[in-house]
Amino acid sequence: MRAVRGAPPGVEVVETELPGGAGGLVRVAVVGICGSDLRYLRRGSTQIIGHEIAATTADGTAVAVEGVARCDTCEWCGAGRHNMCRAAGRDILGMTVSGGMAEYFRAPRSALVPLPAGLSPDDAVLVEPGAVAWHACRKGEAGPATRVAVVGAGSIGLLATAAALWMGAPEAALVARHPFQAEAGERLGTTQPSGLYDVVVEASGSENGLTRAIELVRPLGTVVTVGVFTPDVTWPYKAAFLKEAQVVPSMAYAQDVTGTRECACSARMLADRPEIARTLITHRFGIDEAPRAFEPAASRPPGTFKVVVHP
Repeated sequence: MRAVRGAPPGVEVVETELPGGAGGLVRVAVVGICGSDLRYLRRGSTQIIGHEIAATTADGTAVAVEGVARCDTCEWCGAGRHNMCRAAGRDILGMTVSGGMAEYFRAPRSALVPLPAGLSPDDAVLVEPGAVAWHACRKGEAGPATRVAVVGAGSIGLLATAAALWMGAPEAALVARHPFQAEAGERLGTTQPSGLYDVVVEASGSENGLTRAIELVRPLGTVVTVGVFTPDVTWPYKAAFLKEAQVVPSMAYAQDVTGTRECACSARMLADRPEIARTLITHRFGIDEAPRAFEPAASRPPGTFKVVVHP
């Protein structure tokens, strides 16, 4: 099969054997390029890249693939919290183990999420990042009684605004750096920030974004950090202290308190709101064009959100 393997600082298309081992073999329809993939390449990964995967099973079922590794035997997996499984921090798709940017991928059957009617596999590449955004909003307890703001208008930030509105929030304000990001947010129903917010999702991963999130949260409100910060980030402790703001880290996704998979919640949202995929998937490439696909994913020219590859 053809696959896209890390060849730092870029990638290369190679011929390789079908993936072996346990789990179900799926035919990959599309894989997204995530900022994490770019970090793995900078760290020298030569694995098959990709963890935002939509595919079709042998019986023709369209699925999204949960890209978080799990053992399916520990207490965390048993509780539906596979993001806390020891394997999640060890078997990282595209970094320490092979990812899914290939014609076929073998995934644990527990990681396969059937797609709802109305959601094409070609658009279901957003299910995985959508679940990351959904988890962040759930950890912040977004809902009908909460005003929500999101700092950072990349794919995760925009998906977080969509998730907050889906959860019933009366407002999802967006802090965007660029006009094209603000315009995309408006298409998804966002507003300009005004006043203070019950919940602020920090999705930029920058020091400025963290400071802005603390500025926007109301006293006793909640800041959810889904952005990944560098070790030398300066923490605006005093500003958070004076508000007694609760700061909650959010990592990946799992199941909610009812046992519903957050990837399934994300998939339903995307099926109901097709404008999300139309807005966020801005570049599509075939697998032979994968090295070229990583160029806009890395350089982020204006108008770029999610770049995807179709094996």
